[in-house]
Amino acid sequence: MSAPQSTPSPAAPGPEVRTAAGVLRGSREAGVAVFRGVPYAEPPVGALRFAAPRPVRPWEGVRPALSYGPPPPQSGLLGAAPQGPDATGGDWLTLNVWTPDPAAALPVLVWIPGGGYVIGHAGRPEYDGALLAGAGTVVVTLNYRLGVEGFAHLDGAPANRGLLDQVAALEWVRDNVRAFGGDPDRVTLFGQSAGAGSVAALTAVPRAAGLFRRAVAQSVPGTFFTPGLAADVAAACAAELGLRPTAADLSRVPPSGLPAAGDAVAAKMAQWEDRWGPVTHRPIPFAPVVDGDVLPATPWQALADGAGRDVDLLVGHTRDEHRLFTLIDGLLGQVTEERAETALRLLAPGPDGARRYRASFPTAGPEELYELVNADWLFRMPSLHLARAQAAGGGRVHAYELTWTAPGMGGALGACHGLDVPLVFGNLHSGEPALLIGPDPSPEAEALSARMRAAWTAFAAHGDPGWPAYDEPRRRVMLLDADPEVAAYPEEASRLLWQDHAFAALPLVGG
Repeated sequence: MSAPQSTPSPAAPGPEVRTAAGVLRGSREAGVAVFRGVPYAEPPVGALRFAAPRPVRPWEGVRPALSYGPPPPQSGLLGAAPQGPDATGGDWLTLNVWTPDPAAALPVLVWIPGGGYVIGHAGRPEYDGALLAGAGTVVVTLNYRLGVEGFAHLDGAPANRGLLDQVAALEWVRDNVRAFGGDPDRVTLFGQSAGAGSVAALTAVPRAAGLFRRAVAQSVPGTFFTPGLAADVAAACAAELGLRPTAADLSRVPPSGLPAAGDAVAAKMAQWEDRWGPVTHRPIPFAPVVDGDVLPATPWQALADGAGRDVDLLVGHTRDEHRLFTLIDGLLGQVTEERAETALRLLAPGPDGARRYRASFPTAGPEELYELVNADWLFRMPSLHLARAQAAGGGRVHAYELTWTAPGMGGALGACHGLDVPLVFGNLHSGEPALLIGPDPSPEAEALSARMRAAWTAFAAHGDPGWPAYDEPRRRVMLLDADPEVAAYPEEASRLLWQDHAFAALPLVGG
């Protein structure tokens, strides 16, 4: 069954737990205890603006934990509703906990929301953790700084502040999750899209070492920036405000005013194609920065070098990763030969990548070629290569591809980006991703969701989702469909095209 829309019961006093900072009172919903809007760090405003997160200060008495914390300032380009976060006091660094038994010692699932590193909020209904928690896990979802606040590369500020927020949340889990019935030695990160990019990045962040035992990366984006590219993008964002790309200058701008600058740059990124390269095609103005300190190497390099030997990894992607974006961009059924050629020129690997794509997919028309190269560059091949890197570095990894066609819109979106989110959480009736499932989830959808929840929670419990580990040369993956099966990785033509590509940090391509 899908999770009901949960509301706290006012009739009975809520459960209470004591954390390191003070006592929290939550609610009991759908058979689990829920604590919302729990601060894990001080608000990053005022003197803490653009700084690394600081531990939350203790409070006296009992703090209600009944409402989600406010969303961090975020883009309006991808459909996020603009909000006025300045009135909240900047209290964005909060998390939420669902637990079936605060007296137990259960595996812990920590969710990092996606959204292109520019949108995201742990309070979205599709991230309700009740069903996953009901399966015998403690579920944590968290907010982190986005866009300019979290990822712009600024003079006078640490790099990757959004990643540092995630590390601070994991430290909070380590120090407090026992009080919620969680086992701090069995923490599993999971995330989708930019959340999966964050999960992958944290495998390479030295400050995150030892804070999680397992990781699930769903549709890993291949975009990580060099400091040069990141600084150039930050300078363009600051120029929109007539400022320099420094923490001192941008601190004069209210937090709610910064997303518009990032949006303005994103809207005209094509003008920087000769300087910023392929990220102008999507467009992607922010990503984790391989700065040599917070993030010393890309996840692919770090895992190949053995950083994940003590971390079990589950990684995969959907079959039709780019179809949803084609729809959002108004291009479904409208991709021209010229547009396809531009995508192939910018994204296909190697100097003759466009020709090789056409040779590998001889019957593909412009739209299929456009979607293939976009999906491969942004999500499918980065995910596959992460599995390869983990295996090469001596770590354990399981892989999957979601091949089930979403019934929404008459199946026109296939197995698209984001389809895995409602299936993993089991929230088939709530949130925007549930629109992919349709208004009345079929028994087939319910059954696949149940299988995926069982696989994810089993992986969190003991590192085995229920199918063989990935290795070379067999490349066995689970194909998640109405009738799931283990098979050789099915995207062979794309795999061969990208087999020698290194997902290095993206540089400035011109001066």
